[in-house]
Amino acid sequence: DFLFFWGAVFLVTTTLVAFLKKENQELIPAKEETKGITDTYRLLFSIIKMPAVLTFCLLILTSKVGFSAADAVTGLKLVEEGVPKEHLALLAVPMVPLQIILPLIISKYTAGPQPLNTFYKAMPYRLLLGLEFAFLVWWAPKVKHEGGFPLYYYAVVVLSYALHQITLYSMYVAIMAFNAKVSDPLIGGTYMTLLNTVSNLGGNWPSTVALWLVDPLTVKECQGAQGHHTCATAAAAEV
Repeated sequence: DFLFFWGAVFLVTTTLVAFLKKENQELIPAKEETKGITDTYRLLFSIIKMPAVLTFCLLILTSKVGFSAADAVTGLKLVEEGVPKEHLALLAVPMVPLQIILPLIISKYTAGPQPLNTFYKAMPYRLLLGLEFAFLVWWAPKVKHEGGFPLYYYAVVVLSYALHQITLYSMYVAIMAFNAKVSDPLIGGTYMTLLNTVSNLGGNWPSTVALWLVDPLTVKECQGAQGHHTCATAAAAEV
């Protein structure tokens, strides 16, 4: 019912926009240079070969390795420790207004000549919050009781998530501002797409690797098993 309702709202609003919103014909923007597929890829290749672009791509491809595990695994580990999934989902609700307001506030600091300064400043705090998330997972079984988890534990989780959102959006808005600033206006769309794609990839591959490494890096101990079992693999743990 929830999905059906919002699906209907989405369809109605987008249809109204399509029919009622008119383009402003008076202000015609400078036309972006259009190229064929072959020319576009040649252009992209020439952009990638630039030393500054190569250095920047290397930076954004590796910059999120340090907090990939905290970002990707914390929620799963909290569920594993007994925190109900529906409670974690509810904790995401207070984050929505924060996610709307943060870009408006952060954009004031990224609008200057050096938007990446905000990115660099937020990074150590985001790394420290990774330790905070590890503490939350370690603390969960200590405070768990028959009725679930105390209210103060959820308050600490919400506060930790809110601080994490501040660092996350500081880095995100800064990198988007930098991409927009350095993109050549003549090929702005192509340039922006390239840099944003590399930026997205830089966030996705470390999370995938972190999730893949969870099992082999988790120390397990078999209790009550006959003989010697390491529980190192999923099959051994099942036995």
